[in-house]
Amino acid sequence: MRVVRLLPLWLVALFVAGEARGEYIVLRSGQRLTVTGYQLMGDTYRLQVVGGSLELPAQEVVAIEPEEIFTPLPPAPVANAKGPFEELIEAAAKRYGVDVDLIASVIAAESNFNPKAISPRNARGLMQLLPVTAARLGVRDIFDPSENIDAGTRYLGELLKLYKNDLALALAAYNAGPDSVQRYGRVPPYNETVTYVRRVKNTYQNRKSHAVQGAPARPQNSSASAVATPDTAATGSSN
Repeated sequence: MRVVRLLPLWLVALFVAGEARGEYIVLRSGQRLTVTGYQLMGDTYRLQVVGGSLELPAQEVVAIEPEEIFTPLPPAPVANAKGPFEELIEAAAKRYGVDVDLIASVIAAESNFNPKAISPRNARGLMQLLPVTAARLGVRDIFDPSENIDAGTRYLGELLKLYKNDLALALAAYNAGPDSVQRYGRVPPYNETVTYVRRVKNTYQNRKSHAVQGAPARPQNSSASAVATPDTAATGSSN
């Protein structure tokens, strides 16, 4: 189905209403469509949207921009209540020395705890692993919560060690890749990456605050203890 230049307002509203993390397709008309995936096939874009898909002439697309709005983490559960995949997260945290709350904060930003999530860049699962990264880490089923959390936590732990527990740089590398961090020597100036680092750090600090105000905080592991308090990101290493 071909779509004319001006889309009906009800259809635009459907795109904007979607809560899944995705990207904006900017049209010549000035309309911005939120999509969860896209594919260029010749002179046509096939767009994945909430509720289905549609095709759009490539000449109508003037830009593709990262979406800067992420679905918020649900309110903290009551004391002693188990959160999503908490046992798997705790096991991976203990295995690789990464803070439980940091792992949960990354998962919240990456997939909002959806184990079947797929990004426009083909990152998959709870911790949004690229297939090549998953293969390097020995993952057989990238959508399996146990394997995905284990591999994602292992990779996050590697990045924390690489950047000497600089949380902002580790998160930036997790989002944009170590090559981008090395190229700029700081958090890359990509809107998506800057927003991602800020969001994960805020969620992480909020989880720590809830732990202090409510039930006793979980014991921190080796890598986590160095990043549990605000780091130096705001003074030059990131935003």
